[in-house]
Amino acid sequence: MNNETVKKMGDMRLYGMQTAFKAFVEQPPSVSFTNDEMAQYLVQSEWDDRKHRSLQRNIKTAKFRYVADVNGIDFNEKRELDKNQIDRLFTCEFIKKAQDVFITGSTGTGKSYLASAIGHQACLLGFKVFYTNTAKLMSALKMAKADGSHLRELNKIEKQDLLILDDFGIQAFDASARALLMDIVEDRHGKHSTIIASQVPVRNWYDVIGEQTIADAILDRLVHQSARVELKGESLRKNRKEQTDKTN
Repeated sequence: MNNETVKKMGDMRLYGMQTAFKAFVEQPPSVSFTNDEMAQYLVQSEWDDRKHRSLQRNIKTAKFRYVADVNGIDFNEKRELDKNQIDRLFTCEFIKKAQDVFITGSTGTGKSYLASAIGHQACLLGFKVFYTNTAKLMSALKMAKADGSHLRELNKIEKQDLLILDDFGIQAFDASARALLMDIVEDRHGKHSTIIASQVPVRNWYDVIGEQTIADAILDRLVHQSARVELKGESLRKNRKEQTDKTN
């Protein structure tokens, strides 16, 4: 009978409940359960399992560049990071308020890692997150536009609680990319948050976006209520290489 019950739980995809029931049957706990307690035990096990699998799906779907978290952030004084500001970002209150975040700094200073770490924390808190290289996203949307599927892709992007645009400004925007960026920003403005990571200072984003009228419209929706993090210091990749060379 137990084997049949376990099989039915699997057939109904009650995997958390199935695992808990098997563990109970194979090694009963030292304290006996009442019927109510057994029901609570099985339901809680299923609930926890579904929450865990949902979290793992969210992290996988987000497609982060790095496996990153707050513990991996370097607060060396040369970087001039405001720990209080970083701690506030990791509460993800800015997502609830639909505020944007700009992370700027020279190559190798940890912009992508910090953006990934904040995004990972957002996933842990149940937010939907999508991380992407800006140029690759624009290229993919252009291709989608050719076969008419770009509206569906834009709709997916609009629904993300947090969009992370990495390497913003490495490639200048052409007319098509400007229009797509405008669509993304307009769809999300006031509803969802965007993190933009760029080695280009914010003051130069007008030049990167190009055409003045569209640049004004895009940045007007982004700049005024954004939080800004500027990473300083030497390249972390360079420092890690030098440390590796010293130990070899």
